[in-house]
Amino acid sequence: MSTTIGVLAVQGDVREHLRVLGGLGVRATTVRRPSEVEACDGLVVPGGESTTMAKLARAFDLLEPLRQRVKEGLPVFGTCAGMIMLADRVEDGTADQETIGGLDITVRRNAFGRQVDSFEEDLSFEGLAEPVHAVFIRAPWVEAVGSEVEVLARVNSGPAAGRIVAVRQGPLMATSFHPEVGGDPRVHRRFVDLVEGS
Repeated sequence: MSTTIGVLAVQGDVREHLRVLGGLGVRATTVRRPSEVEACDGLVVPGGESTTMAKLARAFDLLEPLRQRVKEGLPVFGTCAGMIMLADRVEDGTADQETIGGLDITVRRNAFGRQVDSFEEDLSFEGLAEPVHAVFIRAPWVEAVGSEVEVLARVNSGPAAGRIVAVRQGPLMATSFHPEVGGDPRVHRRFVDLVEGS
């Protein structure tokens, strides 16, 4: 039976993730209902706007089912706003900011600045031989990690050098950047391997 990986489809760059996952040979499907959360072997929470995404997830009755599946060990990969959605703690969030949680990290929203401060950089990524071309768009960064969290990538240069931009904790993985743009499927491949190995 083929692996089914859902992409949370309330807001954000859903199509791009579906395309990359489909190219890796998994069954990729949109997730908008609690029953669809149950049907997934793994889930991608895409980039977008984290406060809007959380409100829509709440409106679609998805937050509690998502939190429950994360507690049960569902592999989840969050990119950009998806990293914020998986974080246990958020800096510079709104007063009523809700997350799915599960990742023992403190994340700072819009850490790199506004849309005009978006940038691209080649990053060394733990476990990958060649650098990953990372696209950062109004991206968060990780301020602090818990003892169980593995740091997968950091910014190499510039004023944000050394900032953590990719992490993994058990079946949960997150990047500040958008691996779904740029045509390099290796970060998604890591996640698919994580799902298939769990």
